[in-house]
Amino acid sequence: MRLASLSIYPVKSGAGIALEEAELRPDGLAGDRRWMVVDADGAFVTQRALPMLARLKATPEEGGLRLSLDGESLAVPVPGPDAPHIAVRVWRDDLVLPQAPAAAPWLSRLCGLPLRLVHQPTGTIRPVSAEWGAAGDRVSLADGFPLLVTTTASLEALRAAGGEAMAPVDMGRFRPNLVVEGSMHWAEDGWARLSVGGIELDLVKPCARCVMTTTDQTLGVVAGDEPLKMLRRLRRSGDGRVPGLLFGWNAVPRGQGMLRVGDAVEVLATREPWPVLRKADRTAAPAD
Repeated sequence: MRLASLSIYPVKSGAGIALEEAELRPDGLAGDRRWMVVDADGAFVTQRALPMLARLKATPEEGGLRLSLDGESLAVPVPGPDAPHIAVRVWRDDLVLPQAPAAAPWLSRLCGLPLRLVHQPTGTIRPVSAEWGAAGDRVSLADGFPLLVTTTASLEALRAAGGEAMAPVDMGRFRPNLVVEGSMHWAEDGWARLSVGGIELDLVKPCARCVMTTTDQTLGVVAGDEPLKMLRRLRRSGDGRVPGLLFGWNAVPRGQGMLRVGDAVEVLATREPWPVLRKADRTAAPAD
């Protein structure tokens, strides 16, 4: 197996950037989800509520990034220590993060909502859920884990099962960091630890998918009910600890260094495959 692609998402829920190489750190790939859009109350805003964020491109530049949306752009420096700090919430985590003041009126005007942009400095630690991670595991502003791993074989299987309705669904809908090719489809359900380019990762929790997967990542609009409709048929979790429709696995690095497209991927440890229900599996058997 090999690493087929590497991606980062500089702004949480914004457009992704495909890279040929990236530095893997304890909290994920360098530059991944260190910025976040929040509303007037400090709550994080994602494509779940604002699909057009898929069109928000963020290009890293010296000392910050350049935002681009619908033909307009804005240079945003990393907020310094004297920048205004605001209280924000991402899922159950409350943080106090520096705001990029120039981005607020720009985002608010283009999106039609009062929005702000915050940055997570290197020294701001956000722990991974103790239920799934080890002591000291940390994450950026991603939903819950440093990495999301998917496989090309599983997407191919999902698209083959869905036929024409699934044709528009590409890997970008699932927003992975690492995509592995050369495996059997759904083999990742039984992987416990991988070596990617010689760096070890623990696959700790399957990823339950939400309505964001129905957003066309180029147009920034909801494009129908796939892949969720097909996932309901094929990939409902059979373990109540992670309810929902599954595609991909959340992972935690156990080392750091450079990853490159083409790196060898090796399974170091396996587990009993995560139980997954197909639609027929949930139909009660007839009484005798």
